[in-house]
Amino acid sequence: MKNEIKMKTGQTFPLTIKRLGINGEGVGYFKRKAVFVPGALPGEEITAEATNVQSKFTEARVKKIRKKSPHRVTPPCPIYERCGGCQLQHLDYKSQLVEKRSILVQALERYTSLNISDLNIKETIGMDDPWNYRNKAQFQTGTRDGQIIAGLYVPNSNRLVNIEECIVHRPVINETIEAVRQLMKDLAIPVYNANAKNGVKTIVVRAGFETGEVQAVVVTGSNDFPKASLFAAELMKRKPAVTSVMHNINPGKTHLVFGDVTKRIAGSETITEKLGEFEYDLSARAFFQLNPAQTEKLYDEVKKAANVSPTDKVADAYCGSGTIGLWIGRKAAEVRGMDTVAESIADARANAKKYGVKAKYETGPAEKWLPKWQQQGWTPDVLVTDPPRTGLDRKLIQTIKTVKPKTFIYVSCNPSTLAKDLAELVSEYKIEGIQPVDMFPQTAHVECVVTLKRKL
Repeated sequence: MKNEIKMKTGQTFPLTIKRLGINGEGVGYFKRKAVFVPGALPGEEITAEATNVQSKFTEARVKKIRKKSPHRVTPPCPIYERCGGCQLQHLDYKSQLVEKRSILVQALERYTSLNISDLNIKETIGMDDPWNYRNKAQFQTGTRDGQIIAGLYVPNSNRLVNIEECIVHRPVINETIEAVRQLMKDLAIPVYNANAKNGVKTIVVRAGFETGEVQAVVVTGSNDFPKASLFAAELMKRKPAVTSVMHNINPGKTHLVFGDVTKRIAGSETITEKLGEFEYDLSARAFFQLNPAQTEKLYDEVKKAANVSPTDKVADAYCGSGTIGLWIGRKAAEVRGMDTVAESIADARANAKKYGVKAKYETGPAEKWLPKWQQQGWTPDVLVTDPPRTGLDRKLIQTIKTVKPKTFIYVSCNPSTLAKDLAELVSEYKIEGIQPVDMFPQTAHVECVVTLKRKL
């Protein structure tokens, strides 16, 4: 319309929040254009201030809450609004579970033409205690006022927030990171410098929930790690729970935390974690679920959905350390898995051997191994995938539609990519049910177990 007045940055306007977006932000509509407001909750009436005006949407901040949601609570974390690691601490936990299912439904409505009422989308499985659940932290290092700090970057910025205590981490993780930071100061170990390309970039700490074992990984920008042996010995002395100290080398500018080379400084190469009846040996770069308590619930849902029989052949794509395949396939005729990380495959082979599971694991993408195995006469009856947030590789989707396992269990950590993938898969598969599981309380993330059956 010719006479329409364009919104400007800094403009204030009334807004009613209709829903939560994929990143946990409130979503409302002003003059038929979507407005995204971090910190706003469904049902709230606010005065919004535009911070980023685009042709198709506007980003805004809450200037005033005129009508507050009854589900709004005070975030217990003192740096919640600065950190950005959590997005939903201001929403009571029962409502978080409701909204996460809603986020899933919205993604399916947006990216598929499926009839949502036919999909059997269940209520989100939550936690009894939704705090102190994470078993791993990756904190970037920096300096401020001459002091070494460690924490997370404010979203969409280069501002590092120092985090002394994160209330979604296991306490031992916070304590270990603080010990590493203090040791860097005591031993004059430098923080990463992009010009010199040396120093510590990232501190990575993982803790076994059941075993109590802790692994500390120091990621540097070069091979040089001064006083590494002294650092490791002192860390293990100050924090006896630390049983593994590793050094990873990640040169150059990259968004990836780890480089390709990992060296042992002291202790063992791995730590052990227990899930149910299984123990898993985890190397520094091996993928493992970040919330072990909820992982058992998630894997039990996968096991129930897969319903593996003694004659079934099971394929585990993106297998990591073999966790899901071993969990669901112990009674199967054979389990086969693949992953692009060689260390994960080594862990998976060791784990399968430990539990006497007939299994075969190979390094490489599933779109390479599934057709190769089929040519050799091995086609899975059950396929389970647990891909990264980017979803299934396009080649893998085509491979699945060609190989056609009878049962396909898709474990997703991103409703948007899940919905896009399902839109392509429904030509060959029927969706029997979707079970959301809250793996990351206080955040906008939602995990799902989708049961698909091959159409006859």
